Amino acid sequence: MYLSLPMFTKKNSFLGLAIAVLITILLLLFPPKIIFDYDFESFFPQDDEELSYYLDFREKFGNDNDYLLIALGGEEIFEEDFLKKAKEINQAIQKLDLVESTVSLLDMEEPIIGPMGVRNRAVLDLDEDLQKQKEKILSSPQWSENLIDLSGEYLLIIVNNKQQISKEEGDELYAEIASILEESKISFVRSAGKIKAQGEFVSLLQDEFAFFLSISFLLIVVLLFIIFRTWWGVLLPLLILALGIIWTLAFSLFMGKPLDVMSVMQPTILSVIGLAALVHFFNHYLNMLREGKSKEDAIEESFSELSLAVFLTALTTSLGFMSLYLTTVPALKLFGLYTGVGVLLMFFAVISIAPGLLYIFAPLKVADSGKLAQRWRVGMRSAFLWVTRNKRVIAFCFVSVSLASGLALSGLKVNGYILDNLPRNHELVQEFEFFDQNFGGSKPLELSLNSGPDANNLLQREVLVEIEKLEDFVRNEFESAIILSPLALIKGINKAQNSGSENAYRLPSQGQLQRMKDFVPKALENAPLKVISDDYSEGRLSTRTADMGSLKSHDLKVKLKDFLKDEINSDLLKVRLTGTSNLIDISHESVTTQMARGLGLAFLIVAIVAGFLFRSWRISMVVLLPNIIPLLWMCGVIWLLGIELKLTTAIIFTVAFGIAVDDSIHFMSKMRLELAKGKPWLYALKRTYLETGKAIILTTVILVSGFSVLTLSQFGVTFYSGLLISLALVFALLADLLFLPLLLIPLNKVWNQKNH
Repeated sequence: MYLSLPMFTKKNSFLGLAIAVLITILLLLFPPKIIFDYDFESFFPQDDEELSYYLDFREKFGNDNDYLLIALGGEEIFEEDFLKKAKEINQAIQKLDLVESTVSLLDMEEPIIGPMGVRNRAVLDLDEDLQKQKEKILSSPQWSENLIDLSGEYLLIIVNNKQQISKEEGDELYAEIASILEESKISFVRSAGKIKAQGEFVSLLQDEFAFFLSISFLLIVVLLFIIFRTWWGVLLPLLILALGIIWTLAFSLFMGKPLDVMSVMQPTILSVIGLAALVHFFNHYLNMLREGKSKEDAIEESFSELSLAVFLTALTTSLGFMSLYLTTVPALKLFGLYTGVGVLLMFFAVISIAPGLLYIFAPLKVADSGKLAQRWRVGMRSAFLWVTRNKRVIAFCFVSVSLASGLALSGLKVNGYILDNLPRNHELVQEFEFFDQNFGGSKPLELSLNSGPDANNLLQREVLVEIEKLEDFVRNEFESAIILSPLALIKGINKAQNSGSENAYRLPSQGQLQRMKDFVPKALENAPLKVISDDYSEGRLSTRTADMGSLKSHDLKVKLKDFLKDEINSDLLKVRLTGTSNLIDISHESVTTQMARGLGLAFLIVAIVAGFLFRSWRISMVVLLPNIIPLLWMCGVIWLLGIELKLTTAIIFTVAFGIAVDDSIHFMSKMRLELAKGKPWLYALKRTYLETGKAIILTTVILVSGFSVLTLSQFGVTFYSGLLISLALVFALLADLLFLPLLLIPLNKVWNQKNH
């Protein structure tokens, strides 16, 4: 007796349809609130000790990326008219509720310590000779390439916004700042920062989400018309897929998960997976009608016979996505979980809605496809004969390409950027790169400083000497912007004690250091950010660097580690790299581990499913092998195209495997049915190839067409997912139709021994 689920009678099918209608009505009556969000902190590794350390560091010193950089220029900036307009902008921004402070030459004052006490002097005084001040400011290591670029063409305003600002507050604040900048009469304005990037990302998300919903709809209509050429063959699947997608999105929103950069792919993924399942069911149904069976019998038998196979493919695909939950990154975990649930909801939509609608709407008879069907039969028979006659050539080609791709795997590079999901020529990326080129960087770099066992505190001169060596290393190797640290604080006080002389902006002598201790509390109070704890035992070295990518960052971290070991006296100063940028880099660097976790579980799932079908571990391994090949070949393509692996591309391997293995499961499920009818192994293999080959080719065309649409995306993760998963599906088709039969032919003896 072959495996089937005889439960799709007219009564049961109408019950399933009623349940689906009820669910949909409830969603219409109580719709979820649609929320779009992009939080790059969701890409932090959650089980990493570095995150715990950073959270503790953030409690003491504040967040390292709650700022917005604004550059003003386009004309001579040391002209009174320009500076007045810039000052109006600065003052207007300072008045905003969610702004804690601004830092710029427009309101910066430096203390001058004299015999009569402390007085403050404006760094840039609009009432004094501006050209003389220009020369002084541009030659100052304290201000040049900090609040003004080296050439003196752009003025920088650093807006320190509310700490750990929410997405909604960030949108509100940036809209207010953008309005102020737009109303100003300054011709050149650039800005970069978290509140801008998150807002821009969400705007792009909304546009892309609407675009992919529309394009998926059009694609499905075209494919359905080509395949079925009837109105019911278009409208029925379209309704089923739409409800499956709506249920999935509603479920995730009800569970509190907003739509994010990963969610853009969900409508396309779910629609093509659901469509592939419907094609299997509808093709089988039409074949039974052509064989002369009644509509009722054709519906009941086609869904009963295929439901287990389709469920197993849905299950493996779902678990493939869910295996991403084993990663340590929240964005990937939630994408995998909710897309996996969505695949199962789509399967439920198919089996609960399709049979009932077919009973109501489908025609009683369908004309035979005639010459086209005959060409398919002849073509598949010729393909099977060609495979059996060219076993050695096929095996040699598959093994050779797989070995070459395996070698290419060792040459793949892992590299990721903060704005990784956008193309490098995108306006937002270019604005960030402007600050990288002119102001030392847009990406925060944080180092935690602690006094060692032989030091009293971080303001001890011997410790400050160590900090100075560290600053020189960071400035030279990381090519950083201005550095804020306890040493910078002391240098500023030393400059103040020497009548504001630029030459005095340096580490003071021991005697000078002793005389300035009383001025430290006031200097801390006026500092733009906290650089040292109240007891002077803990501190930070804070700066900005260009978004150089995790590959270069990793090399620099190795250099930093060696430098700290060889050059810094750890008994005086303990240094540790921390901050949001470091956490993002760690996530990218862990990409191979994340991939291994997901794929390991996916391989295990497929082996269990194949074992369940055939009760043989040998056959399980044979089924697994053709589905490893597409992944290897995909590595070869990645190497050939020079694509760099990153955190978001880690999902591609797991997702591709979970979807590609569906063809193998359909193939093996059909073969199991043939064997259950008492047919010999080789005859069952031939019948399976001839009957399942067409469905596998059609579903691959559907899936590839659907995933290819994703290459129209501006988001890197979406583009590469579409490209590489499409290629993996083509490779999987070749492996299933050319290589899998070669592996199954020798198992004739294993099957005969097992069943006799």
